[in-house]
Amino acid sequence: MNFESLDPGLAEYAPAMHSALDPVLDAHLNPSLLPNVELDPEGVALEALPVQESVHIMEGVYSELHSVVAEVGVPVSVSHFDLHEEMLWVGSHGGHATSFFGPALERYSSFQVNGSDDIRQIQSLENGILFLTKNNLKYMTRGGLIIFDYLLDESEDMHSLLLTDSSTLLVGGLQNHILEIDLNTVQETQKYAVETPGVTIMRQTNRFFFCGHTSGKVSLRDLRTFKVEHEFDAFSGSLSDFDVHGNLLAACGFSSRLTGLACDRFLKVYDLRMMRAITPLQVHVDPAFLRFIPTYTSRLAIISQSGQCQFCEPTGLANPADIFHVNPVGPLLMTFDVSASKQALAFGDSEGCVHLWTDSPEPSFNPYSRETEFALPCLVDSLPPLDWSQDLLPLSLIPVPLTTDTLLSDWPAANSAPAPRRAPPVDAEILRTMKKVGFIGYAPNPRTRLRNQIPYRLKESDSEFDSFSQVTESPIGREEEPHLHMVSKKYRKVTIKYSKLGLEDFDFKHYNKTLFAGLEPHIPNAYCNCMIQVLYFLEPVRCLIQNHLCQKEFCLACELGFLFHMLDLSRGDPCQGSNFLRAFRTIPEASALGLILADSDEASGKGNLARLIQRWNRFILTQLHQDMQELEVPQAYRGAGGSSFCSSGDSVIGQLFSCEMENCSLCRCGSETVRASSTLLFTLSYPEDKTGKNCDFAQVLKRSICLEQNTQAWCDNCEKYQPTIQTRNIRHLPDILVINCEVNSLKEAGFWRMQAEVAFKMAIKKHGGEISKSKEFALADWKELGSPEGMLMCPSIEELKNVWLPFSLRMKMTKNKGLDVCNWTDGDEMQWGPARAEEEHGVYVYDLMATVVHILDSRTGGSLVAHIKVGETYHQRKEGVTHQQWYLFNDFLIEPIDKHEAVQFDMNWKVPAILYYIKRNLNSKYNLNIKNPIEASVLLAEASLARKQRKTHTTFIPLMPNEMPQVGDLVGLDAEFVTLNEEEAELRSDGTKSTIKPSQMSVARITCVRGQGPNEGIPFIDDYISTQEQVVDYLTQYSGIKPGDLDAKISSKHLTTLKSTYLKLRFLIDIGVKFVGHGLQKDFRVINLMVPKDQVLDTVYLFHMPRKRMISLRFLAWYFLDLKIQGETHDSIEDARTALQLYRKYLELSKNGTEPESFHKVLKGLYEKGRKMDWKVPEPEGQTSPKNAAVFSSVLPL
Repeated sequence: MNFESLDPGLAEYAPAMHSALDPVLDAHLNPSLLPNVELDPEGVALEALPVQESVHIMEGVYSELHSVVAEVGVPVSVSHFDLHEEMLWVGSHGGHATSFFGPALERYSSFQVNGSDDIRQIQSLENGILFLTKNNLKYMTRGGLIIFDYLLDESEDMHSLLLTDSSTLLVGGLQNHILEIDLNTVQETQKYAVETPGVTIMRQTNRFFFCGHTSGKVSLRDLRTFKVEHEFDAFSGSLSDFDVHGNLLAACGFSSRLTGLACDRFLKVYDLRMMRAITPLQVHVDPAFLRFIPTYTSRLAIISQSGQCQFCEPTGLANPADIFHVNPVGPLLMTFDVSASKQALAFGDSEGCVHLWTDSPEPSFNPYSRETEFALPCLVDSLPPLDWSQDLLPLSLIPVPLTTDTLLSDWPAANSAPAPRRAPPVDAEILRTMKKVGFIGYAPNPRTRLRNQIPYRLKESDSEFDSFSQVTESPIGREEEPHLHMVSKKYRKVTIKYSKLGLEDFDFKHYNKTLFAGLEPHIPNAYCNCMIQVLYFLEPVRCLIQNHLCQKEFCLACELGFLFHMLDLSRGDPCQGSNFLRAFRTIPEASALGLILADSDEASGKGNLARLIQRWNRFILTQLHQDMQELEVPQAYRGAGGSSFCSSGDSVIGQLFSCEMENCSLCRCGSETVRASSTLLFTLSYPEDKTGKNCDFAQVLKRSICLEQNTQAWCDNCEKYQPTIQTRNIRHLPDILVINCEVNSLKEAGFWRMQAEVAFKMAIKKHGGEISKSKEFALADWKELGSPEGMLMCPSIEELKNVWLPFSLRMKMTKNKGLDVCNWTDGDEMQWGPARAEEEHGVYVYDLMATVVHILDSRTGGSLVAHIKVGETYHQRKEGVTHQQWYLFNDFLIEPIDKHEAVQFDMNWKVPAILYYIKRNLNSKYNLNIKNPIEASVLLAEASLARKQRKTHTTFIPLMPNEMPQVGDLVGLDAEFVTLNEEEAELRSDGTKSTIKPSQMSVARITCVRGQGPNEGIPFIDDYISTQEQVVDYLTQYSGIKPGDLDAKISSKHLTTLKSTYLKLRFLIDIGVKFVGHGLQKDFRVINLMVPKDQVLDTVYLFHMPRKRMISLRFLAWYFLDLKIQGETHDSIEDARTALQLYRKYLELSKNGTEPESFHKVLKGLYEKGRKMDWKVPEPEGQTSPKNAAVFSSVLPL
């Protein structure tokens, strides 16, 4: 509260009228309540005692329950109900803090916060209490111990603080700025300039920060930028208090008069939806404090300094009968607060008394409070005598004196190491004889050991290095093991937490603050998300794949191109590769290679992810190469010819990744056989040497490419199998070098660890002590950066640890078919010249573009993440800036990282799996223009897959060439779905349901109807989607799909492939039509389409009021159109037509969106009717004619 702006006349009291100002005991205090209390010469008590006994409380009506004295004679400056425990905190003008426990106001703690300044605000946190004084912020435990003491500038005069999240605090005062303080680091992180100085009150909602100024204004500021969005000029004098609830802001204050400031008895109320004032509320007291107390209604509590309290509705009339009186000991009430449960009110007066008013005899301050920790009584005087002759006597009974010396048992950390004992495996005999009933197993006791006794081995032998895939025996109920804490939080497996709204209220922005799109992990076989991102951020692959379109139903290249298109359109929202993974699961080769995981294996992490993703890498490159080799022009999709980048017998994937090899076999007889081949990637082959000598990555790579090995092979000359020497030479270097690391055992992991240690020692020796321990540089180091000698900064020790992988490689083809490979640094480029000049001599520089790593986490079975160097073109498209940056891609978590983090591999938890190197200046070699291969011909008539489908069963009329949609045309759309996998959920102990994995849906029917023209309302697409996957629930009641409708052998519907219908919708999106429907967000999500928001007109949101329930299409059609739809089952044609009619009705009611106020009244009537009808459409006694039947009168049975 702003005390300085109070009416000066309030402090001028006559002694006869206000006896409390006389230097004697106040008349309200009963002398019998103060036994053995000494009074100083001025009549002030030396300690606080209860003022009066508790009284009978009437349920539902606020009455005084208790009053206590915090500090006699010292005014209470602030009160605050603890948000975590059943406590009330009080601060005084003398800088003293006191806490009271429970509704009985038992004194809990009392301590001095500041020696001279008053306490101006209190904020409770989980571990302590924040106290704000004039220029000091102090964080203390509830017992009074200081956690931190943050001194502000002496010129500061702080009055308010606001906790924006668990670790960020805003502090404001009479100066022209607001400070943002990080509670973790206890440092000032931001200083926001304030145009109107004097911020004495701050509030926050999910839309704005609200700042109350001493000038009488209230400013609304953006939550992210803190910029002023709106400003209310509430009072001409000063602001006393304000509060915000829902869409209302109420304020009280002082107005300027000729004699000074006078308390204004009109409360200013503002509607935050329209950002304007509504009718002021006249009250019958002089308002100094106000708070919303929302219980059944949005009540306002208005408090005067003289002790009068009035309750009223902010939009109603104040009733004098609603006033009650607080009996302060002093003349003024100085502070007021409301508990989180709204069951208790606290008042503090100018004589140090605290009054607690409640609406029940046993109130609680919080809905859920934790237990308060009380001090234990001293037990020293009550210790029993110890008998030293008893050997089993616990020595812990002996009190140990407080000492500052180090105890013998206080071992230093260097001599201590955690050694957890793991539970032994379950007896094999129990597992063999166990019978399962549901998910519970039963087995007879083999009686090989005593009941409830488990022997532990003190020394456990080192377990085998099982491909880095350690999995817990039981993922439930196990404490975190110490080695798991080394996994950084951003590398851990991320999961989506589902609510009753599904994904709508999940905050993906918390995990991804960039404009790049993540991928959702809950789809089966989504372990390959990181590799999809790697392929997407290869610019030639992204462009050339999107130019591809063929006639195959399940073509991975086509589906990957569709997914890349979604990633292009997304502005930070996650995408899902459901259609791509659906096509992936249908390919026999993927199943034969073991790339398709069962749901149980994927959930438990039993699959060896490192080997799996390397096999997937080889498979996807081979499959894309084969898919894009087919050059015949598709018949189903006219005009979508083969890519112009392909040549006969080759593909763009082959041009990018293929490396021509020459394999030579030399028999002992001297016969030599040479065969040519090509490969799309290489696998690292590690040397057998165990001496620990330095071995560059370039040497290992050269050995892996130009492989030489002894093996048995057929010799045509000897006509039998003979020992032969097989060598492999390279003829042509690829544009993109792909390497599978094959770190699948303890041996390879040890090699990486050893080489990283050797490289670290060599780097330390090379820089000769110039390496800093951190990334901070002195001023002299920065000055040297301007000179050529200072261009290269010395790396820090942290950047050199666990690094063996180079950022660049230099490769050269020799004249004798040999290959030279060496590590390449920026310093080498300064010495040898730019790489472009050397390409003319067969020398190429490859830059590291991506690393895919396997994260070892025994709680989840591990995960796969990717470090990707995102190029300039991607930043230019998404953010409008031109630079390169390394990012971590962990499903839908995307975070920028330092480039050294991409090559640092701590083999205890972070194991390399795949490396991608690209030729420098690669993009200049390829035409990177994307030409949309989808043409208008996809909308023309096509044959049905169903054998029994006849023209008489046709439910739609395809578009004619003269009806092709244009930009902005309306298209009514509706889709129906079937369930492939049921939802997985668990029931919590409190009876609520928690969704572990949502049901997997598949689109079964898609309908599009014309939105304008003479044939308005007639469908031009009504496709039933054929599926090869098993359907567990056709949802006939809601979808209208019956068993057999999706089977080409027996269906009578117009059956097509998902790809065919997908192309039709993609064409409509690309051409710029606007889709009208009901609940389109879910429809597009299951279809796996990304549609710009300005092309979606969803009647769910058009007829919706904020913070109200969504209304069904059936109820809207009955209310607005007098139509009865969705009787027994749903029909997508009927739903799409109804959505179009509702949109026309919306335009009519809102005058094309120009009269929102009148339409708001219509919505209020809709919601009132819905509540009365319980949102159910009445059963028709006689079918009435629709009000708007003429809209689609031209629709006839087809």
